[in-house]
Amino acid sequence: MESRNALANRIDRRAFLNRTAYWVAGATAVFDARVRGADERSTHYQFHQAMCNETFKQWPLEDTCKAIRKAGYTGVEIAPFTLAEDPVRIPTHKRREYSSIIRSEGLDLASLHWLLLAPKGLHITTPDRSVRERSWQYMRGLIDLRYDLGLGGVMVLGSPEQRGATGGLSIASARKNFVDGLAGIAPHAVERGVKVLVETFIDEPADVARTLDEAVAIVRQIGSPGIQTMIDTGNMINEVESQTTLADRYFDFIRHIHIKETGGPYPGTGSYDFKPLLSVLRRRGYTGWLSLELTPEALSKMDFSTGPESPEKIAQNSLRYMEAEIAKLE
Repeated sequence: MESRNALANRIDRRAFLNRTAYWVAGATAVFDARVRGADERSTHYQFHQAMCNETFKQWPLEDTCKAIRKAGYTGVEIAPFTLAEDPVRIPTHKRREYSSIIRSEGLDLASLHWLLLAPKGLHITTPDRSVRERSWQYMRGLIDLRYDLGLGGVMVLGSPEQRGATGGLSIASARKNFVDGLAGIAPHAVERGVKVLVETFIDEPADVARTLDEAVAIVRQIGSPGIQTMIDTGNMINEVESQTTLADRYFDFIRHIHIKETGGPYPGTGSYDFKPLLSVLRRRGYTGWLSLELTPEALSKMDFSTGPESPEKIAQNSLRYMEAEIAKLE
C-alpha cells in the first residue's frame, strides 16, 4: 500500500503539473490574442478623412456638408469667415443650427482653420498692444465657437499675415508675443476641451513658427495640453528634414494633418508622394484627421462652376486618390 507521504508527494506533483499546464495554456492564449489583435489593428486601421469647406466658396453650409459626405468623407473642416463676417458674434441659436447641420449630414467637425481672416484688423503679435489684446480675446471667442459647434476638438492657428513680425518688431519679439498670447488662452482651451494647433509656414520669412522644430519648441515652452501642433504637407515641403522624419520625431505633439498637394491644386494632380507620411502615421497609430485643403492660390485659379473642376468632383477625385495611396501601404 502506498505510504501517506508518497501519496502526498504524488498529489503535489500532479497539482504542480496541472498548474503549469494551466499557466502555459493561459500565456499561449494571451499571446495568440495579442497577435490576433495586432493583425486586426493592421488590417482594420482606417484613416479619418475630412475636407475644408472653403473649397465650396459661397455654398450654404448644408449643401457643402451634403457634398462632402456624398463624396465619402466623414469630417468637415470649417473656416469661420465662411460662416459670418464676425464669427465670434454668431448667436447661440445659429451655432446650434450649424452644429445640427454637420451632425445631420453624418459628419464630425474635424477642425476650424483660417482663424484670423475675419473680421479685418486682427493681429496677434503686433507691437500695438490694444490690437494684440483684442486679437487674443477674439481667439478666446473662437475657442468657445469651436466648443459650441463640436463639443471640443482642434483648431488650427495658421493665418500667417495676422501673426508674423510686423511694425518694426523683430521675429524674436513677435515670437514672445505669440507665446505669451498662447499661454494666456491655454487654460480656457483646456477648460473647453479644445486644442489650439500651431501651424508652420517655412516659406514666410517673418513668421513666428516657420519649422516644426520651432512649433514644437513653442508647445514645450507653454507646456499645456491645450496647445499642440500639426502638419501641413504643402507648407512643410521645404523643411530641411523629411516630413516622415519630423512626423516620427514629434508624433506626440501632432494632432492634425492638412493634406495639401504640391505642384497641383489637389491630391493626384501634383508631385507629392503621400505614402511615406501615411505609413509613419499608421505605424504610430495616428487617430486624428487627414483634412484636404486647397491653397488660396489654387482656389483663385480654378473654375468651380461645373465639370471636372467643380467642388464635388474635386472632393470625389481627391478622396479616391488618397484611398488608392493608402491601399498601397505595406
